[in-house]
Amino acid sequence: MLRVGLLTSGGDCQALNATMRGIVKALVNTSAEPVEFYGFEDGYQGLIYGRYRRMTPRDFSGILTRGGTILGTSRTPFKLLDVPGADGVDKVPAMISTYRDLGLDCLFMLGGNGSTKTANRLAQEGLNVIALPKTIDNDTWGTDMTFGFTSAVEIATKCIDDIHTTASSHGRVFVIEIMGHKVGWIPLYSAVAGGADVCLIPEIPYDMDNVIAAIERRMDSGARFTIIVAAEGALSREEAALSKKEYKKRVAARTSPSIVYDIANEVERRSGRETRVAIPGHTQRGGAPDAQDRVFATQCGVEAALACLDGAFGCMIGYVDGAMKRIPLEEVAGKLKRVDPACDLVREARALGISFGDA
Repeated sequence: MLRVGLLTSGGDCQALNATMRGIVKALVNTSAEPVEFYGFEDGYQGLIYGRYRRMTPRDFSGILTRGGTILGTSRTPFKLLDVPGADGVDKVPAMISTYRDLGLDCLFMLGGNGSTKTANRLAQEGLNVIALPKTIDNDTWGTDMTFGFTSAVEIATKCIDDIHTTASSHGRVFVIEIMGHKVGWIPLYSAVAGGADVCLIPEIPYDMDNVIAAIERRMDSGARFTIIVAAEGALSREEAALSKKEYKKRVAARTSPSIVYDIANEVERRSGRETRVAIPGHTQRGGAPDAQDRVFATQCGVEAALACLDGAFGCMIGYVDGAMKRIPLEEVAGKLKRVDPACDLVREARALGISFGDA
């Protein structure tokens, strides 16, 4: 008998269910022995407190197109992993105990950077763990793609598309906040796909003089409107020069809901152009996965199942240079994949006339 556990950790995304379906179907179809499935509720919290349910393949049927996660999810910060909770529970020993009490042969963890760090810690403690790269931000190290990313880009792009018509009708500047606290993959891809005029991402600090100049160039050419896509973690050059502590202090002192309001206010004040803000927010995490996500999530699930059957634990399933790979967890844990300011897509976006506010 093969006993496996599944959990989804961190922020939700559209293709978590599709990935779990891939794991379960591949194990059922390829395992030489019967398989028992245990689903842990609300991420690592379920593993810590023994909140799980015995599941059958039927529980994973019909969920390929369903967004979110049927197991529920939560955030368990890695930096607090060795700090007992308010209830006094030691998290790591509790997770190990639950794993061993169930007699699991493998734990499949679907999560992003922080969750992968915890998965690596559990692997170092002797548990058989396989991680799968979940995040809409596409910022997991060691893989060219994460599931959730293309669906989020699709939603962000739809927002930009829709804003074009109202911006054009009224001759306004719109600042659209796209998810990306530390990295700018979604803003970058959606800005190109949606035909934005300015794209502000954390990896390329902007100067407001350059943003205003880009707006004026458009207006001088006869354009009625300007679309600015800004990552929620967009940084000015001044902010980028601050220490981490100083930057956090500045963010804490901010009186506006987010940086896009500050950008919009400054644009309107300096350019004299009527300026509005649009925030698609958590819709970028919601809804059904797009076709690309369904395919990639299924691939990840199948490859994770095959790795389990091969006894290849302590790895993350990734996509590298056009092929599915098993990457050691220790190589990816704690690392962030940022946008390279010199990458092809940035270079191509500049050639299209998209300003990043740095020149």
